[in-house]
Amino acid sequence: MATKVSDLMVRSVEFIAPESSVQHAAQLMGELDVSALPVGTAEELRGVVTDRDILYRLVAEGRDPKRTSVMQIASTMLFTCRADDSLRTAMDLIAAHQVRRLPVVNDAGHVIGWITLSDISRHLLVESEAVQRGLQALTEEPAAPPESA
Repeated sequence: MATKVSDLMVRSVEFIAPESSVQHAAQLMGELDVSALPVGTAEELRGVVTDRDILYRLVAEGRDPKRTSVMQIASTMLFTCRADDSLRTAMDLIAAHQVRRLPVVNDAGHVIGWITLSDISRHLLVESEAVQRGLQALTEEPAAPPESA
């Protein structure tokens, strides 16, 4: 059976309020060890703020992280997928829109999860027979050299 988004998605999603400061977002991202946070709520996703948004839309422009809200720098063009979508569908969306993560939504459009390029890559590496053979070859004891006569 084909892998579905629901098989890999993270179901526990931490949101940040649109009016929160970028400084608070950066602190929360550090605490959670994530590179992005959805902005808004599960019922009303307003954007996604990423480490790249902070770098290019705040730091590079010399803006104050304490006085700039996440909504001022967040990416608002959102692409989503559904839990029952195939992994291929999620990969196609990620590739077509050049994003690194997708909110997973239900029929009502509410966020129920999150899938990232890292989640997909890790899964593909584990599932790849070629990768498994290569790893096995790396961990096997090398054959003893033939004895000289």
